[in-house]
Amino acid sequence: QVQLAESGGGSVQPGESLRLSCVLSGDNLRRHDMAWFRQIPQKEREGVAGATANGQVIYSDSVKGRFTISRDDAKKTLYLQMNSLKPEDSAMYYCADRPPQATMGFAPLAEWEYRYWGKGTQVTVSS
Repeated sequence: QVQLAESGGGSVQPGESLRLSCVLSGDNLRRHDMAWFRQIPQKEREGVAGATANGQVIYSDSVKGRFTISRDDAKKTLYLQMNSLKPEDSAMYYCADRPPQATMGFAPLAEWEYRYWGKGTQVTVSS
């Protein structure tokens, strides 16, 4: 059974940086597609960044150029480096995992694609 544990959230001022980490347990990270999502109260969950098993990355337009997703398969860890944070980045950030699938192709930032989720880490950007 895959389990995910996020960390690295906190409260920062606009323009500052945070790095989120997500550690996977229960399986090898190899061949897993992974992603970061975020959600604020009263809003739907938003796909932020994805890192596929074959090395592809994708970002939402709202974070492109500021956030960087990366993965260390040996450490079973997914990262999200968040720079130049804005108040609108405030949200609960979730790590999501998609185990190897027989079906070819998927939507990397679609919530329904992912099977396992962490409990989230809170990011608050304010003065």
